[in-house]
Amino acid sequence: MGKYIVGITGASGTVYAKKMIERLLSLGQNVEICLTDTAFEVSETELGWKIKKDITEEDLQKEFQKIFGCKDQIKAYRADHIGAAIASGSYSIDGMIILPCSMGMVSSIAVGASDNLIERAADVMLKEGKKLIIVPREAPLNTIHLKNLYELSTYGVKIIPACPSFYHNPKDIDDLLDYFVGRILNQLEFDDLTFHWK
Repeated sequence: MGKYIVGITGASGTVYAKKMIERLLSLGQNVEICLTDTAFEVSETELGWKIKKDITEEDLQKEFQKIFGCKDQIKAYRADHIGAAIASGSYSIDGMIILPCSMGMVSSIAVGASDNLIERAADVMLKEGKKLIIVPREAPLNTIHLKNLYELSTYGVKIIPACPSFYHNPKDIDDLLDYFVGRILNQLEFDDLTFHWK
């Protein structure tokens, strides 16, 4: 059983994060969830999660355990908890996925800022040589965005833009999400979890 961080920023696309957490849990993995302040706001708009950003982490964890219907596999943190376990290189983590990833977060990681827990955990993934995947959610991309994404790619970060595919003939949004999240999981070296061409 592995352990993965799912970082959720305030970019649109929290539905991707929800699907990723569901899939990791269904694969028997432990998930450590971290949200920025703006992620609390966007997740309420997009998913109906009515979680206040000043919630205690104990209650935040209980909320996520209730949302995902499990107890032992989930830990949850606010991004202002810079001293959390996932901020340390000695804490065993198999990989980290930031989705959706705002361009502000991309910029912070690219310059090595560690001002919040997601940034620090990403920095730890880089220094420890562990898998870091970011799913940027922005359009159009300006030159600064592209430079920062390029910079991260030179450090080994996998960049998987939130671009759903259609060649598998999706029937609904859930099919699109399943396929896209499967592609991310393939990058984490899980067995092929994407739909095949028909």
